[in-house]
Amino acid sequence: MSFLNKFKFPALAGILLVVALVSCEQDLTTIGAEVIGGEPFKTDMVVYNVSAFNKKIEAVQTNQLPVYQLGVYNDPIYGKTEASITSQVQLQSANPTFGIYTENDELTDSEKIAENETIDSVVVHIPYFTDILDSDADGVPDALESGDDILLATNDSDGDGVANNDETANGTNPLSADTDGDGIEDGDDETNDATSFAKTFELDSIYGNREQNFGFKIEASTYFLRDLDPDSNFQDAQDYYSNQQFSPTFTDEVLFDNSSLTISNKETLFFTAQDDPDTPDVDESATVESRFAPGLRVQLSTEGLDFFQRNLLDKEGSSELLSSANFKNHFRGVHMSVTPSEEELLFFLDLSNAQIEVYYHYDKIEDGETEVATSSFNLSLLAGSSTSGVVGNAINTFVNEDYPAEIIGAMDTSDNASRIYLKGGAGSFAEIQLFEDEAEINLIKANNWVINEAHLIFYIDQDAVGTLGQEPPRLNLYNAETNLPLYNSVTEINTEDTALGVFLNYDGIIEKSGERGLKYTVNITEHINNIIIRDSINATLGLQVTSDIRVTGVNNVLLDNGDDKELPASAILSPLGTVLFGSAVLPAEEAKKLKLEIFYTETN
Repeated sequence: MSFLNKFKFPALAGILLVVALVSCEQDLTTIGAEVIGGEPFKTDMVVYNVSAFNKKIEAVQTNQLPVYQLGVYNDPIYGKTEASITSQVQLQSANPTFGIYTENDELTDSEKIAENETIDSVVVHIPYFTDILDSDADGVPDALESGDDILLATNDSDGDGVANNDETANGTNPLSADTDGDGIEDGDDETNDATSFAKTFELDSIYGNREQNFGFKIEASTYFLRDLDPDSNFQDAQDYYSNQQFSPTFTDEVLFDNSSLTISNKETLFFTAQDDPDTPDVDESATVESRFAPGLRVQLSTEGLDFFQRNLLDKEGSSELLSSANFKNHFRGVHMSVTPSEEELLFFLDLSNAQIEVYYHYDKIEDGETEVATSSFNLSLLAGSSTSGVVGNAINTFVNEDYPAEIIGAMDTSDNASRIYLKGGAGSFAEIQLFEDEAEINLIKANNWVINEAHLIFYIDQDAVGTLGQEPPRLNLYNAETNLPLYNSVTEINTEDTALGVFLNYDGIIEKSGERGLKYTVNITEHINNIIIRDSINATLGLQVTSDIRVTGVNNVLLDNGDDKELPASAILSPLGTVLFGSAVLPAEEAKKLKLEIFYTETN
C-alpha cells in the first residue's frame, strides 16, 4: 500500500507531500547529513538504522483461551507442531435429577419405582467456526447457487418453479426441486417442510486438506485442573502452559477413537419421525427436531458409555454431583487429540460452544403401568463465551519439533539479527530497538522537525520462506515494555470489523507480489511523535505474528533462557511463522534491510 493511497490530505498538505516525494527521489537524506537552512520550511525523508534481536519461547500460557488449536500444523520452516486439548467438563446445573425422581426424594407408594436410568448414547459436539457466504449479496448463499447462477438470484437452479431468492426466503433448497423428498416439487407443495434440508456453511479456521480422513481420540483425564493458584492463597487464576503433557501419564480410559473421520460443511439434522411407506394415506413426514452446526460430532464407544454411566447417572443424588466443584474433582475432564492421515490438519475451536449430549432411558409409572421413557442431559466443556468471558479451564498443549540449527543459533544473542524469525504459539518473537543512540533523537528535536509519517518496513526473506502455503496476514508491533499497542484506536481507519479491516492506518498487513508475500509496513508516526514532541521513552518494541490484532490482553510465557515474561495474547492463537530481513544484512541485501523511514517537515 503506497504512501499516497493510505491518506487523504487538504490541498496545502497535498502540495507539501508532492514536494516531499520529489525531494525523496532526488536527494535521500541519510543519518548525519548537514541540514541547510534558509527556507521557511523544508520537507524530506531520512532513513535510520534499526536493531533487531530474536527471542525464543519455551512455553506459553494456554488455559482460558478464546480459541483452542487441535491437530497437526507442519510449518516448512519451523517444523511440526502437534496440538492437543485437556478440558474440564462442566455440570450445567448442580445436583441434577435423571428421570423424574432422585433416590433421595420422599415418594408415595404409587410413585415408588426403580427408574433404572441407563445411557443409550453419548455424543460429543464441538462446532467449527463457520460463515454463510453470499458473495453477490443477493440473499442466496454461495453454497446454494451453482454455475453462472451465483450472480442471478432470480434464476431457478432446480427448475421447480420457485426462484432461488424466494426459496432462500422460504427456507427451501434452491438446488433441490423437492426439498422435503415427498415427491411433490417445491413450487406445487403446499405442505412443504421448509426446514428439512441441511444448510451448507463455509468452514473457517481449518488448516490442511479438508478432504482427508483423520483420527479423533477422546480419553478420560485423571489430572485435576485447578481454577485458582494455591501459591497466591487462591486469589489468582491458575496458569497452565503449553509444554505440560497429559497423555498418556494422566489419562486412562479411551472414550472414543476413530481414524476414519471426515470433515463436512453441512448441518447434522435429527428428525422426530419417518414416513411409513405402508401407510400411503397417512402423512407421517419427518420434521426436524434439532439441527447441529458442522463440527467434530462423534458418538462415544461402548467404553465411553460405561464411563458416563458409572461417573454420571449412577452418581445421581451423591456428593459427587452436589456442586460444580465436587463434580470437577470427581470427573477430572477429557483429553482430545487429532491425527491427520496426511501431514497436516489443524482445527481452531471455541470450546465454550462444545456440548456433551447424554441420551438415556428410564422406567416410569404411567396410568399404573411401567413404561420406558427417554430423556437427555447436556454437559459443557467450558461455560460463557469468548466475548463475555470463559468459565472453566482447558489447556492447549503443543509438542514442537526442534528448530533447525541455523535458527536456534540466531536466538537469544546480543547480536543484531540479519534475519528475524517469527513463529506463533510457543514459537519466537523479536525485540526492536529504534535509533542507535540518544543523539539522533536530540538532533531531530534541535532541528524542529515535524514528523509527517514514520514507517518500519519488514521485507520477507522469500528464499527462506519458499513457497510457504500460509503466510501471516499481519504483524503486531507493540511497546515491549508495557505490552500496549502502538496504534491509537480513536484516530484509526476501519472499513469493517474483521481482522484485516481495522487499524488500516497502522497497517502491518502483508503486501504481496503475485501469490508471495513481499513485505509488511507498520506506521509508527504517533509513536515517534511521542518520543520527539512529548519526551516519551524510546522504548524497546516487540514484534509478533498475530491471529487478530483486535485480540487484547496478555498471557504469561516462559522464555528459552528460563525467564518469565508477559506477551500480547494474539500471537498465542496463531500457528503461522515467517522469516524477515533484519538490519545486519549483506551488502547485496541492502535494499531489503530493516529500516525506519521518517518523512518530516523542518521549520526555521
